[in-house]
Amino acid sequence: MSTTPGELPIPPSTTPTQVAGQQTLPTSTVPPAPLGPTYTSAAGTRTNTLAIVSLVAGIGSFFGHIVPGLGGFTIALIAVITGYLARKQIRETGEKGMGIATAGMVIGAAHMVLIVLLVIGVLFLVFVLGIGIFFLQPR
Repeated sequence: MSTTPGELPIPPSTTPTQVAGQQTLPTSTVPPAPLGPTYTSAAGTRTNTLAIVSLVAGIGSFFGHIVPGLGGFTIALIAVITGYLARKQIRETGEKGMGIATAGMVIGAAHMVLIVLLVIGVLFLVFVLGIGIFFLQPR
């Protein structure tokens, strides 16, 4: 009768020595670690630069009145124009920032409306009330 190699006894010199608590091979496999975030350079993950410029210009237009020659109206106009251009670019490229561009346009337009109303109010005070004061003076 012949024996197969799997039935042969293992010689003592090749038997691994085991110490209590130690094993030569792990009893279970370790699951792979989850992958970290991956970088994607798709255009849809970027925020449009003109949208950010529009929002900053819209907010900054309220402080632009302290700069002689530049003025808040000019900065508000820049906010509206860059917001319009940003919305156009976002529709074409799929970038983020549609809400930011809209907010910049709305803030800039609201500021321009406030300036126009203020100018109309000042003109009303000067011409209508000024004329009334002129005619009401004693002679």
